[in-house]
Amino acid sequence: MKKVLLFAAFAVFAFTASSAQGQFRAGINAGLPIGDAGDFYSFNVGLDISMLWEVAESFEAGVASGYSHSFGDEIDLGAFGTIDVEDAQYIPIAAAARYMLSEQFSLGADIGYALGIGDGVDGGFYYRPRVAYGVGENTDIIFSYTGVSDDGFTFNTINLGVDFGL
Repeated sequence: MKKVLLFAAFAVFAFTASSAQGQFRAGINAGLPIGDAGDFYSFNVGLDISMLWEVAESFEAGVASGYSHSFGDEIDLGAFGTIDVEDAQYIPIAAAARYMLSEQFSLGADIGYALGIGDGVDGGFYYRPRVAYGVGENTDIIFSYTGVSDDGFTFNTINLGVDFGL
């Protein structure tokens, strides 16, 4: 099932990337796991891609995906020793919306499903509110909060990154 969803996501991006009317964006980010995830993971890095179309003068909508990798921490069990938590990876498949507040600031959100990759990570409901500050014509600094509800475990990160319009 995961392979079918992954193939579908790449097919959607391949189809939408061929459209000259939309804007393709790519970015990188780094984050800190918080909440449940903060107990087991130390750091997060991610790659983001999106294809957005102008719906109204200050509003864009489209699709988003990417890759998120969180590095497992070492848990001290006292007299029982330590255990190493395996890394967790997700590939989100989401609808994306962006609203321009001004020439430089925008608010947005991605909502969809995150596919879990690897052992012990199933996937679940994905949400990512974000604030962007434009530092150039096609470059934004992004602050975001990412959440994945994964089978009773909430995987949350606070992220800072950069996004480029291509």
